[in-house]
Amino acid sequence: MSTKGRYTITAALPYTNGPIHIGHLAGVYVPADIYSRYLRITGKDVIFICGSDEHGAAIPMRAKKEGVSPQVIIDKYHAIIKKSFEDFGISFDNYSRTSAPIHHETASEFFKKLYEDDKFIEETSEQLYDPEANQFLADRFVTGTCPKCGNEEAYGDQCENCGSSLNATDLINPKSTISGAEPITKQTKHWFLPLDQYESFLREWVLEGHKKDWKTNVYGQIKSWVDDGLRPRAVTRDLDWGIPVPVEGAEGKVLYVWFDAPIGYISSTKEWAEREGKDWEPYWKDSNTKLVHFIGKDNIVFHCIIFPSMLKAEGSYILPENVPANEFLNLEGNKLSTSKNWAVWLHEYLEEFPDKQDVLRYALTANAPETKDNDFTWKDYQARNNNELVAIFGNFINRVVVLTNKYYDGVVPTPSTFSEIDEQTLTELKAYPAVISSSIERYRFREASQELLNVARLGNKYLADEEPWKTIKTDEKRTETVMYVALQIASALATLSEPFLPFTSTKLKSILGHSGLKWEEIAIKDILLPEGHQIGKGELLFSKIEDAEIQHQLDKLEATKKANAAENKVIEPQKEATTFEDFTKLDIRIGTIIEAEKMPKAKKLLVLKVDTGINTRTIVSGIAEYFTPEEIIGKKVTVLVNLAPRKLRGVESEGMILMTENPEGKIVFLNPDEDNVNPGAIVS
Repeated sequence: MSTKGRYTITAALPYTNGPIHIGHLAGVYVPADIYSRYLRITGKDVIFICGSDEHGAAIPMRAKKEGVSPQVIIDKYHAIIKKSFEDFGISFDNYSRTSAPIHHETASEFFKKLYEDDKFIEETSEQLYDPEANQFLADRFVTGTCPKCGNEEAYGDQCENCGSSLNATDLINPKSTISGAEPITKQTKHWFLPLDQYESFLREWVLEGHKKDWKTNVYGQIKSWVDDGLRPRAVTRDLDWGIPVPVEGAEGKVLYVWFDAPIGYISSTKEWAEREGKDWEPYWKDSNTKLVHFIGKDNIVFHCIIFPSMLKAEGSYILPENVPANEFLNLEGNKLSTSKNWAVWLHEYLEEFPDKQDVLRYALTANAPETKDNDFTWKDYQARNNNELVAIFGNFINRVVVLTNKYYDGVVPTPSTFSEIDEQTLTELKAYPAVISSSIERYRFREASQELLNVARLGNKYLADEEPWKTIKTDEKRTETVMYVALQIASALATLSEPFLPFTSTKLKSILGHSGLKWEEIAIKDILLPEGHQIGKGELLFSKIEDAEIQHQLDKLEATKKANAAENKVIEPQKEATTFEDFTKLDIRIGTIIEAEKMPKAKKLLVLKVDTGINTRTIVSGIAEYFTPEEIIGKKVTVLVNLAPRKLRGVESEGMILMTENPEGKIVFLNPDEDNVNPGAIVS
């Protein structure tokens, strides 16, 4: 653990162009909250800072899509995001927004300080320009092929497939997201932060100073960028949404969102300090403060290269001591996507599972993408709840509380002589605060969550081995000791669970009638819950999640998948014009399928006998993936009867069944069954 006494913890500012989803939670907000809560319990001076990122191209893009102003968008989503965090129990000391006057002032002052100190370079360069929309294309207003991984949907500032930070002019085959036009290049003046001048600083600070204590995924991405050679980075943009560049000759330009956004941590701290009557500067300018950024891997470059270079250029700020970025979380095997609605939205989850905040926290922590991309599935979520929280943690607490109330009217009994197993169990319990601390302080939250569960396992094993429900009939003194030891474990769980399961911790403290312990007390105190203490009645900490609840969530995702497929369905262009005479050569009639069987050793083919009204003929059709032979016998179908015969796998096919595809992508018959027509009827 750092010897520093003060901590500034930041969590990445979420864009206010949509709600929060589980990918954001797993990547940033749950681990940051665990860490902040842990530091508070251990007595540290902590400020946990965040806020809405309300600038950048994504906001006006969303506004155009919804037909409203950018202000309407940021107000809408800021309110949704802030309430979701509050209801979910994310314990920010301050949640601000970058549209706040204090942020505009702070960001403008930061820019002016660097400008006056000649830390920027001015350059007139060629930028992408939409000739139809008559505006420059910054960041998300342009898409194209990523030059590094080949992703054809990369944005002008970043490729979300490989995580690379880009400039719009880097894209291959760029396209305007405003009009769809192919951009041209046009000259414009901007201010740049010369990152190449900070290369030696970054090498010394990160590549040499943090090689051993920073996560390998973070260190590797920084090293790759620095080794590739750093180049000046624009800190202004040609946009009408954002903080106006506060110098003369910059009309029509705003601060680049990735210059303005991280300064939001500072302005949010100032806002907190003004409200609480405190001094903000020690949290950002005192070397006795440890600064930690929690982010996703797509923000590594900005928090480990650009923002530190900005702080270094300004000169009076401390630098982050760690940036424990997580990888990405997928959903049911597919990448989370806001635009495709492929997500579990936090505000919707809280509506459908209003008492299960801790279940989601635990499921996301136990499966956190700390070193590689991981997959969230509803079945795993259900299993984590039913098999771990209910069956292990909840089961132990329920047994302890129920038996204490049954045997002793809820009063903690007086222990007698401790056996060897009692002493061993209590000694093992005292070791857990240090074990869990070690994992948390190394940002191994998955590991820490499982160590917490091991405390409950310790309790369950102890009860199972000592069987107080049996000894109560033969040895009351022994039973009192066993229940006393079990209650000590329950008391420890009430405190140790607080960083991970805050709602559960509060509920457990209420059941035990105890306000909780300090973290270190568990390791040094012999008595955690004293004899004679009155506990409350039992109530379940966790409830089982039924299959029907999970199926409902899976059905929602399936509906989303079908809706996306329908929306993205490409309509085939019209074929070349034909003549009426050519069309009249086609003989299309109604037929009835009277026999059907699978073609041997062929996955897609069915061999059909069809009554065409003219005769009964064999037709081979590639529909075996969509229909079984049994379900189509008796079906009326539309048949091209004068198609030249053709052999398919040795069977002569004497016609073609006409089909189409429905919005869900399934092949279906053109349906003459719905009309009163007979075999042989001509389609004209």
